Amino acid sequence: MKREQFSSRLGFILISAGCAIGLGNVWRFPYIVGAYGGAAFVLIYMLFLLVLGLPIIVMEFAVGRASQKSAALSFDVLEPKGTKWHIEKYFAMAGNYILMMFYTTVAGWMVLYFLKMAKGDFTGLDAEGVGGVFNDMLGNPAVMTIFMVFIVLLCFGVCAMGLQKGVEGITKIMMVCLLMLMIVLAVHSVFMENSGPGLEFYLKPDFKKLMMGSDGNVSIHALGEAIFAALGQAFFTLSIGIGALAIFGSYIGKERRLTGEAVSVTILDTFVALMSGLIIFPACFAYNIDAGQGPALIFVTLPNVFNHMAGGRLWGTLFFLFMSFAAMSTVIAVFQNIVSFATDLTGCSVKKAVAYNIVAVIILSLPCVLGFNVWSGFMPLGDGSTILDLEDFIVSNNLLPLGSLVYLAFCTSRYGWGFDNFLKEANAGTGMKFPRAVKFYVSFILPVIVLVIFLQGYWNKFF
Repeated sequence: MKREQFSSRLGFILISAGCAIGLGNVWRFPYIVGAYGGAAFVLIYMLFLLVLGLPIIVMEFAVGRASQKSAALSFDVLEPKGTKWHIEKYFAMAGNYILMMFYTTVAGWMVLYFLKMAKGDFTGLDAEGVGGVFNDMLGNPAVMTIFMVFIVLLCFGVCAMGLQKGVEGITKIMMVCLLMLMIVLAVHSVFMENSGPGLEFYLKPDFKKLMMGSDGNVSIHALGEAIFAALGQAFFTLSIGIGALAIFGSYIGKERRLTGEAVSVTILDTFVALMSGLIIFPACFAYNIDAGQGPALIFVTLPNVFNHMAGGRLWGTLFFLFMSFAAMSTVIAVFQNIVSFATDLTGCSVKKAVAYNIVAVIILSLPCVLGFNVWSGFMPLGDGSTILDLEDFIVSNNLLPLGSLVYLAFCTSRYGWGFDNFLKEANAGTGMKFPRAVKFYVSFILPVIVLVIFLQGYWNKFF
C-alpha cells in the first residue's frame, strides 16, 4: 500500500516544527536564559542549535524518507544484511511512549490553567495564593487524570482523522494560531510600561554575565556551566534521537533537499523560543520578578505577573492558550509516530492503532499523575524528585542523546547505512545541499559533543 504523504511542503514544515516546538521552547528556555545571564547565553544557544541540532535533524529526515517507514522499521529497511542496527527501534519506540507518559500530564496542566485564567480564578491572588492553586491541582489526582485523558482523547482523535485531514489540517491551524498569539503577546509585552530593563537583559549581550556564578563572582566554572546549559538546551529542544522527526521524512516526496527543510524547522523552533523570552522577560522585569525561577516561572510567577497587569486576565488567558497549543502540537506529532509504529509493525488500520494506543497511553500516564499525590512518597532520583522527573531523565538524559549517537553512526559509518547513501538521500531534489565537507565533523566531532552532553547530564543529576 502506498504511503500517505503531506498535501503541501508548508504542512510538513509546520508539523515537523510542531513536534520540535513544545514545552522546551516556551517553558524551559526562558528560565534557563534567566538563570544564565540573558542575551549572551541566547547567542551561544543559537550557535549550538546550528552546529549540533541541524545535522541530526537532516539525518532523521533522510532515514525516514529513504525507508518510507517509522522508526519501528526504518533501520530494518536500510541496515546492511546481518547487522543489528534495528535494535535501536525498541529504544526509539520506548522513547516516544515514555515522553508521552509525562507530556500528556503537563499538557493537561496548560489546558487547566487556560480555563482557570479565563474564569478569573487567579484574580486578586498574590504569589503565595497562586502557588496554593498550583499545589491544590497537583494534589488532586482526579482533576489531573481528567485533563490528561482529555489531552489523550483529543490528540489521538486528530490522528484518527488521517495524515492530511487530521494531523496536517489541524496542526496547520494550531501552529498559525500559536504564532499569531505569540506575536500579539510579544508586542504587548514589549510596549508595556517599564519593559526596558527586561528588553536590555534579553537583547543586549553582556558576556560578563555568562561568567557570573550564583555567588555573584566571576569564574571560569560559571562560564563552563553556562556553555553546557546552552549545549543541553539546543540539543533537547528539538526532540532528536528517538525518531520523532524521522516519521515526517517518510511522508514527504523527493522534490526538495532535506537540509533546507531542516533549516526551516530549526528557524521556526528558534523563533518560538526567542519570542517566548520576548513575552516573559519585559513583563517579569516590569514587575521586579525573578525570571530565573525554574519550572515555577510558568505556573506560579507568571499568573502573579498577569494579576498586576492592566487587562491581565485576558493576556493570561491568551498566554495559556498559546502554551496549550505548543504542548498539543508536540503530543499530536508524537502520537502520529506511535500510531505509525502499530501500522508499520502489524499492518492494522489507523483507527485500530488509535483505539489500542488510547488505552495504553492513559494507563502508562497514570504513574506521572499519581506521583504528585498518592505516590508522592516515592522519590526515584532522591529527595524531592517525582515520577515525572524519572521519566524526563530517562528520555532527556538517556534516550535522546544515545539515540542521536545511533543516527550519527548509522548515517556516517561504512558498517551502517553509510555517508554516501545518506548524502544521496539528503541531497535528492532542489534546495540547500548537505555539504560533503562536514563528513569528518559529523563522523567524529559531533558524536563526541553528544557523548559529553550525555555524561554531563549524569554529572549534573548525581554529582
